[in-house]
Amino acid sequence: MNTEVRIEIAAWLTRLGINSQPSDGVATSILILACVIVAGLSYYITHRFVVHGVNAVIRRSSVTWDDIFMRFNVFERLAILIPILILDLLIPIVLTEHELISAFIDRFLSALLVFFIIRAVYSGLNAIDEIADINHVNRRLPVKSFVQLTKLFLFFIGLIVVFAILADQSPIYFFSGLGVATGLVMLVFRDTILGFVAGIQLAANRMVSKGDWIQMDKYAADGAVEDVTLTTVKVRNWDNTITMIPAYALVSDAFKNWRGMSESGGRRIKRSINIDVNSIQFLTDDERIRLGKVNYLKEYLPQVFSEISVANANVSDIDMKVNGRRLTNIGTFRAYLQEYLRRHDKVHKDMTLMVRQLAPTTEGLPIELYIFTNDIRWTYYEAIQADIFDHIFAVLPEFGLRAFQNPTGTDLRSIKQWTEQH
Repeated sequence: MNTEVRIEIAAWLTRLGINSQPSDGVATSILILACVIVAGLSYYITHRFVVHGVNAVIRRSSVTWDDIFMRFNVFERLAILIPILILDLLIPIVLTEHELISAFIDRFLSALLVFFIIRAVYSGLNAIDEIADINHVNRRLPVKSFVQLTKLFLFFIGLIVVFAILADQSPIYFFSGLGVATGLVMLVFRDTILGFVAGIQLAANRMVSKGDWIQMDKYAADGAVEDVTLTTVKVRNWDNTITMIPAYALVSDAFKNWRGMSESGGRRIKRSINIDVNSIQFLTDDERIRLGKVNYLKEYLPQVFSEISVANANVSDIDMKVNGRRLTNIGTFRAYLQEYLRRHDKVHKDMTLMVRQLAPTTEGLPIELYIFTNDIRWTYYEAIQADIFDHIFAVLPEFGLRAFQNPTGTDLRSIKQWTEQH
């Protein structure tokens, strides 16, 4: 504490008739008790009137960020500094004739002051992290990583300052010793340093943020990011298990982030139905007339049939099916699906909407749907996808088509019964 301030206070006490340098132990004890009472009263007044007054104003305010500072007791922890400052100011004056005891108490109170200052700053940092989380700032910046790094930095600075105060040495002496141990610090805090650098890279490139759905097979992670800390990224998988991924692993290794899907408002369906190639054939006139009553084909069939009629006008031997152009049930089915999906209220109309035919395989001819739903919520997405394919399987017989399916036990028993009867 400033010596000139203490001299002025001692002179002021002398003018009031109070001996600030008592030689009597009882008088010294009384003065020490008086200092403690004054410090206690100062804390009571500060906490009862100042802190409570500030909290009352905060409760009536329309903003929300100050409520978070109140919830983390930032002002209460600042109020504790007042009695410590008063004790640090008065006790050495009372114990002027007891230099050793006065010096020890003075150093102890100064160290205690540093501790409570850092404690109050920690509460403020926690409040800032909470505010950033509520306002979704954590999605753009690694606020939690910065907060944790600041806490770590303050911890070491505070520790060095406290040791310097207790040892009555300059903090520079300890900081110079810390420079010698830089190699050891780098080794001990390797993951912390790598994690912090990785956190900056993740934030600068917007690679991953809280709330993102990421998939990283190397760490068996497939779920939503719950927290991005200084050293790790916490992922809650869809089976409610927790995976902790080192922050630097997200920079050095490959992972998939589904944020683009979430922000686009559309979720892709890319699934095929295999058609039995033996059920593919040309449409007969009766089938064309019957399918012409289907609402989704009322525009397609007359238009295509008109084009085919023009194309076949000069084709000889048109009665032969291989001559000229003809409608097929598989082509008509694809046209039906295209129109069905275009009119579906759960299909995103501004994204890719395609029904395509893939290369035939031993399991039939794949007809693939490549579309996007306009609802990205998982359960709703699965329900939409199921409804679409329920409908597709149900309408296949209307086009004379069959879905490919490997023989089952029932099929084999039917074949056996047929052979036994014949």
